[in-house]
Amino acid sequence: MKIQEIRELIKLIDDSSIDEFEYETEGTKVVLRKNNVVEVGAPRAAQPIQIAQPQIPVSAQPEAKSEKAQEVHNEPAEDPSLHKIVSPMVGTFYASPNPDSEPYVKVGSKVNKDTVVCIVEAMKLFNEIEADVKGEIVEVLVENGQLVEYGQPLFLVKTE
Repeated sequence: MKIQEIRELIKLIDDSSIDEFEYETEGTKVVLRKNNVVEVGAPRAAQPIQIAQPQIPVSAQPEAKSEKAQEVHNEPAEDPSLHKIVSPMVGTFYASPNPDSEPYVKVGSKVNKDTVVCIVEAMKLFNEIEADVKGEIVEVLVENGQLVEYGQPLFLVKTE
C-alpha cells in the first residue's frame, strides 16, 4: 500500500463519522482510529507495530508545500481580483494529460469556466479540473506530480 493511498484513507476517515477503519491487502494490515493511533503490521505478526500520532487532529497537521508555493500563496492571494482554483480532492496533481504533452495551461494562458486546467489523480481515477472562472492564469502554485490536499490552491487566476 502506498503512502498516498494511506493519506487519502486518513482524510476520508477524518471527514466521516467512522471511529475505526481496518484494511488488509497483500500481507499488510492497516488499522485507523480517530483516537490518533495508527497500527501497521503483517496479519501473521503477534503484535502489530503501533505508531503514535501527535495529539492533534489529522486535519490540523501542516501541509507539506514547496517554498515557492508558500511564497506565492502568501503574497498574491491577498489581491481580491485573483481567484484561487483549488483542488476538490486529495490526490496527485498533473499539469498535462500525459508526460509527453504540453501542460493544459501555463502562466499567461486565457481560461473560460469550462477550460480544463489540470488533472488530479485519486485512487487510480484521473479527474479533470476546470477553471470555473473566466480570466488569465497568473501563477501555478504546485509542481507536476506533487501530492495535493483537499482545498489546496493550485492556480491563481486574474478574473475578467
